Amino acid sequence: MSSIEEIEEIPNSVPDAVEEERTNSDSVDAEPDMEDEEPLRGGYVFYRDRKEWADLEPVPQDDGPNPVVKIAYSDRFTDVYDYFRALLKNDEKSERAFALTAEAIDLNAANYTVWHYRRVLLQALVKDLREEMKYITAIIEDQPKNYQVWHHRRMVVEWLNDPSEELQFIAEILSQDAKNYHAWQHRQWVIQEYNLWDGELEYVEQLLEEDVRNNSAWNQRHFVISHTSTYSPPEVLEREVQYSIKQIKKAPHNESAWNYLKGILQAGGLSSYPGLLEQVEELRETFCSPYLLGFLVDFFEDALETCTSKYNQTETLNKALELCEQLAQKEDTIRKEYWLYVARSLQSKYGSGETPSPPSSNPAPMEQPDTPNND
Repeated sequence: MSSIEEIEEIPNSVPDAVEEERTNSDSVDAEPDMEDEEPLRGGYVFYRDRKEWADLEPVPQDDGPNPVVKIAYSDRFTDVYDYFRALLKNDEKSERAFALTAEAIDLNAANYTVWHYRRVLLQALVKDLREEMKYITAIIEDQPKNYQVWHHRRMVVEWLNDPSEELQFIAEILSQDAKNYHAWQHRQWVIQEYNLWDGELEYVEQLLEEDVRNNSAWNQRHFVISHTSTYSPPEVLEREVQYSIKQIKKAPHNESAWNYLKGILQAGGLSSYPGLLEQVEELRETFCSPYLLGFLVDFFEDALETCTSKYNQTETLNKALELCEQLAQKEDTIRKEYWLYVARSLQSKYGSGETPSPPSSNPAPMEQPDTPNND
């Protein structure tokens, strides 16, 4: 029996292998009318014409009897993947198989099956993993948002048990696109797996100094603090509250900083944090943004929910309703219906028969169109 059945994630039959490979290859763009592409571009020699591959019977892709949209693969693509499927069928572990995976990846670097088979060969042939890291680095630099290659890199780092080059490499990738999800995901894994927390908060602060609107950096800040000091120590929470307010002053209309501030205070309650309302109201005297007003709505709703004795319920409700009205009619008209809904919900939950609701808290009849507001 072939040992291919013992390999995790590698199909144990030719039909399954062909089907999985076909699925992974479907993302490749069609390349019609390219019969002469290879000979004209570097003298490519088909595997079917190479004597050293004569012992292998290629396995064509099976698209079924009536494919709906048949992809016009180039001759080279068809040649390479027909022989790749043949290698997979035979569970061949050889240098030629390893070399062919590189050619298949060059044609479609998003093919998961090829990457997995390459990992099988790396171990079976005891290949130099440092050389593999160089190979992966080059591909990521060319295709930084390819999930399969980032996963491959993680596996090789685990085998080497050496993350020493990872943070610097990821920083270089993020310098090209500071919001690359795959790079951040890999960075969080490396830091958590190898306990590389030192200096990460400083790195995040550097990114936020460069772009305070970098929501990925704000997310990383929360990730780092949550896994190190946590927000439980009062001095840490106060530091982060003041840091957030400082960044809000730089860009009042930046939603990321407001979300971060709300997120770190929710556990203890917005209205329970001393001096917070005064600081936000002070900001309101300088500028007004939908995020500031929305934060105040959340603050007053929290005060109503917790029945904080510090705040008069009726006055607090009226303040919240007035803010919803301002947001719906002027500051955040694109989400008008949302703020009207919030106002109705607050009125229904915390209001009484003696407390009149703002006119806008009731939805306008469908036959009456909204009055345009271009303020």
